[in-house]
Amino acid sequence: MRTIGTGGTSPRERLGQGLFARVAGPDGVRNRARIHGTPGPRWFGPERPVRRVHGDASMFVGGLSALLLQSLHPLAMAAVAAHSGFRGDPWGRLQRTSTFLATTTYGTADAATEACEQVRAVHERVRGVTASGEPYRASDPHLLAWVHVAEVDSFLRAHQRYGLRPLSDAECDGYVEDTARIAVALGIPDPPRSREALTARLSAYRPELRATPEARDTARFLLLNPPVPLVARLPYGVLAANAVSLLPDWAAAELRLPRFAVVDHLCVRPLGAAMTAAIRWAMAPARRAVVAPPV
Repeated sequence: MRTIGTGGTSPRERLGQGLFARVAGPDGVRNRARIHGTPGPRWFGPERPVRRVHGDASMFVGGLSALLLQSLHPLAMAAVAAHSGFRGDPWGRLQRTSTFLATTTYGTADAATEACEQVRAVHERVRGVTASGEPYRASDPHLLAWVHVAEVDSFLRAHQRYGLRPLSDAECDGYVEDTARIAVALGIPDPPRSREALTARLSAYRPELRATPEARDTARFLLLNPPVPLVARLPYGVLAANAVSLLPDWAAAELRLPRFAVVDHLCVRPLGAAMTAAIRWAMAPARRAVVAPPV
């Protein structure tokens, strides 16, 4: 482990630190030092694909696209709408999610296990009934598996399109295999362990998926009324447009999100590539600050 100086004052460093603070929260610097600096065995070595995917700026697009895709399961959407508090504290939810991903991807095995146990305890308390009278439990393995496969597929799609170093076919399988370890720790039985299996599992959920009024309302909130300052609306809009572009065609249609092939290829995707490159550039100094990952 090597310690690196802090306190950058260049515009690049200030921008990167601002982005990091938004995503990681007020305890981000301390959490980063703990996650990367605590000695001990990890679930994933430095060569594993999950480290490359989860550490890339493409996650900004993949994460937003995953939320849109996950909303299409009525039971998952009902649980989020009733229990997550994402409208009242969207940044807090993002910061908790990013800390969980960082802990399970880069932290010690003990810390990763503890993080998964904490999430499982929260899931056990989340249960209710949808507007149509259908009961749900956040701890339901079938529902957990949907959230997992939608997230993994979205992260991987985003990385392959916008990542600095897209994965090979074998590395894509390796990424799905890596995330399966986290899934099992969260109580998901038999998660997919290859990209082919991931695609098949997503297809198997298709008959259950539809856009409820809550899902479309969530899409409007995320895409049209985001909780970001006015100065950040334009870059956020680029990320949002690319999150929609990343969705499967049927998912965009369910959410009534318009897409035009010519605009998508000539405008949306090039802007998305430029925006993720800019985020990557801005956050590089912030990622190196305080404590660098063990080598």
